[in-house]
Amino acid sequence: MTANLIGPGGRLFADPTPGPDEVKFRQDNTSSAYYNSPYFLAHKSQVQPIPRRRNSQPLDLANFLPTEVMSAIQSAGKISFHAVGDTGAAKVNRSQTAATALGHEAAVADAMVADVQGVDGPAFFFHLGDVIYNFGEAQYYYDQFYEPFRAYDRPIFAIPGNHDGMVFGQGSSAPQVPTLDAFLTNFCAADAGPSPDGGGLMRSVMTQPGVYFRLDAPFVSILGLYSNVLDSGAGVISSQGGHFPLIDDQLDFLKQELGNLKAERTANKRAVIIAVHHPPLSADAKHGGSLGIMKDIDSCCKAAGLYPDAVLCGHAHLYQRFTRVMADGKEVPYVVAGSGGFAATTPKQLPPPPITIGDHTLVIAPIVNFGYLTVETDARTLSITFRTADQRGVAVRDTVVVDLKANKILPPGQQPAAPAAARRTPAGRRKKPPAKPARPVKAAKKAKKRRASGRKK
Repeated sequence: MTANLIGPGGRLFADPTPGPDEVKFRQDNTSSAYYNSPYFLAHKSQVQPIPRRRNSQPLDLANFLPTEVMSAIQSAGKISFHAVGDTGAAKVNRSQTAATALGHEAAVADAMVADVQGVDGPAFFFHLGDVIYNFGEAQYYYDQFYEPFRAYDRPIFAIPGNHDGMVFGQGSSAPQVPTLDAFLTNFCAADAGPSPDGGGLMRSVMTQPGVYFRLDAPFVSILGLYSNVLDSGAGVISSQGGHFPLIDDQLDFLKQELGNLKAERTANKRAVIIAVHHPPLSADAKHGGSLGIMKDIDSCCKAAGLYPDAVLCGHAHLYQRFTRVMADGKEVPYVVAGSGGFAATTPKQLPPPPITIGDHTLVIAPIVNFGYLTVETDARTLSITFRTADQRGVAVRDTVVVDLKANKILPPGQQPAAPAAARRTPAGRRKKPPAKPARPVKAAKKAKKRRASGRKK
């Protein structure tokens, strides 16, 4: 067994000897009290303030991973990472046992852990929000985050989901803790170190500059947005023209960072992905899409002159994939993967896909199973694969590949040849062609005998 990774500054990711999956909560969390609380009933249709960022500097993956992993990525000529949302393992209802709730999340987390052994495999996990259910207070972080991912030996970055920002109050005037208080402690700390909510597990807290941020990695940049706390309603990333009491910092951030990335994206040096919890497009029966987010992102992209190569979302507890065709013909996959372990939900009653409405198409029938995404890019293509993970095992259920130069989605099964670097070993040496199989001993003896007697082979 290889030793666990130690990142720059002594960052730790996984426990050296993780125990078996838990089957009961340390802190019982049905959260029914939250939805019946006077505070929630009085404020459920209101957004919460967005905490100011500590700074505006992009995160560099090299500051989180050890040199040997970064070198392996460069030698391979490509990078992959995990993404999924809605992993929190709270009980869904009275009839569901704690073991069942925990098992749903554990199946996904354990499959992701199996992908990242050694220096190969996905380089990090980008969480698409709703780390915790049903409201993101500190006492639930051990059961729903640190314990399930105790063996995940990679950095975990995250944008908050609506449940991470929800707050609970016994009265109707003020919550018990500020919005996003626990999320900031665990993902936006000033310095790396042990979490007060980790229950003694080894993972260091993350040091994101805020709840929206840019992450730079080899061959890809991710722009993470925070879509606030509305539950059944649509997500919100701005004031939407003064309709919500929010400062439009995220719009300024998105325009600026898209502009900053335009030159490298145009030169095909990196892919650009936007991640936001509430999906702009969704065909699930409970949540639906967020038109306001779609309009805000579109306006920023138009101003910057750059549209993303993919949009990744959670919130709806199933897998969905749309293709959106922009005005210039660019084809962008919009992928919803709120399938990380909490409360799978059904889609709307729809005719068989593909279903086209306006500029977007629901490409395949939604998949109502728990699972996760693996995203891979070499800056020439971008692939997104959805795998289901449950008691039956892990299975690939869908893959989409984008040609980043042509800005087109490739037909199923069609991919360009891998670059030379991708055909090398981690040490940078070209792989030797496979040796020809040796002939059986008896056949070799007969051939020798025939040659000796002058007979033809």
